Amino acid sequence: MTDIPADLTWTRAAPEDAEGPGPWIEIAYGAGELVHLRETGDPGTIVTTTRTKWDAFTRGVRAGEFDHFTEPDATPGPAPGDALRP
Repeated sequence: MTDIPADLTWTRAAPEDAEGPGPWIEIAYGAGELVHLRETGDPGTIVTTTRTKWDAFTRGVRAGEFDHFTEPDATPGPAPGDALRP
C-alpha cells in the first residue's frame, strides 16, 4: 500500500458553476509518477494509480471507450472484447 502524502494539492472535477459539496471526484498528482483519486464524500478513501495508467484511462474517455456506461440500460463492467489500451 502506498503512503499518501499529507501535502497533496487536490483538484476537484466539478463544473465551474457547481454549488454544494458534490459528490465530486478529486485528483492529486504525487511524487514518483503517482496519481491519487478520491471522492469528496469519502476523502479518507484514496485510490492510487500510475501516471501511465491514468493517461491511458483519460485517452480512453476522450475516445469514447466508456460511453456504454452512460446509456440508461448499461450494465456494470466492460462490454465483451473491450480493453483499456495505453
